[in-house]
Amino acid sequence: MIMAGGAGTRLWPISRREQPKQLAPFLNGRSLLEIAAHRLEGLVPAQRRHICAAEAHRAAIRAALPTFSDEQILGEPAGRDTVNAIGFTAAVLAKSDPDAIFAVLTADHLIEPVDRFRTHMDLAFRMVEETPNRLVTFSIKPTHPATGFGYVKRAQAVEIAGGDERAFHVAEFVEKPDAKTAEEYIASGVYGWNSGMFVWKAATVLEAIRLFKRESYDGLMRIAEAWGTAKQNEVLDEVYATLPKQSIDFAVMEPASRDDRFDVCTVVTDVSWRDVGSWPSFAETLEADSEGNCISCYIDAAVTTLDCTDSLIVNSEPGHAVAVLGVQGLVVVHTREATLVMPAAQAERVKDLHGLVPEWAK
Repeated sequence: MIMAGGAGTRLWPISRREQPKQLAPFLNGRSLLEIAAHRLEGLVPAQRRHICAAEAHRAAIRAALPTFSDEQILGEPAGRDTVNAIGFTAAVLAKSDPDAIFAVLTADHLIEPVDRFRTHMDLAFRMVEETPNRLVTFSIKPTHPATGFGYVKRAQAVEIAGGDERAFHVAEFVEKPDAKTAEEYIASGVYGWNSGMFVWKAATVLEAIRLFKRESYDGLMRIAEAWGTAKQNEVLDEVYATLPKQSIDFAVMEPASRDDRFDVCTVVTDVSWRDVGSWPSFAETLEADSEGNCISCYIDAAVTTLDCTDSLIVNSEPGHAVAVLGVQGLVVVHTREATLVMPAAQAERVKDLHGLVPEWAK
């Protein structure tokens, strides 16, 4: 299941209410969701792939990814964070197949090389098949002491048929650290970035939600009971919006890692992993020119710079030219409906700015 329900406000104005970042074709004409779906090729059959996203985006998803049927798109009536998106998927899958094992991927990430990631994912599936009470996460091998990610601390290696040096039990999950702590984590060699991707048995993650987030579990069971009946959508609309919002990490993974009823494990994942959640992180997907500028220009649009350095300029409007003169360290993003100009160092504040723009521009 690919989670694709985020609002993506830090990538405004490319990311808009009717076309959030996961659906915007701003990566060489492809969207993050398209790239995430392609990641499953050769590993999960097409009919066993699902997307959990806002119901309002169902038509746009079908248009962008016509191989996904309506039944493969789980439409959320409201955004209720990851514990409920995952619980919703688990409840639906477990009703049709009590032994179902599924992976949770996201539509926020760029992962390369894809073949290596598929190998890691296959390992995680095998780990759960061997031990059904396992909750497996993917910890990304860190390349620098990042302060914007949570971390996974690994313990002893997992004994698995055939052996694999990438599989470990989890010692603990830790929140986003300060710079000094992040450096200590990297130096220790036993921490990885928490990727927010998982593999588990549907029934096992539902049991964890029952134990640690009972309010969500009770609502999810009402949805599961009605699923496939004439009352399916009525109950979904009525119940889903009442579920308490919380991330799967806080609600399930952290308490489960301290509970002997579950075997929380991680697969150390040595890939290039970029969380495309802000304009500076998007700039990292582009090749800078000799002046340090990263330019993304849609077909029939134009960008011109003069004495401009270390800036990101994005123009998504055909027939429109963006010209930037004598600046350093800026982000300039132009769309038909809105234009954003800011210092790159202020990028984390776009979410706050988004709350102030007119409703028609969101």
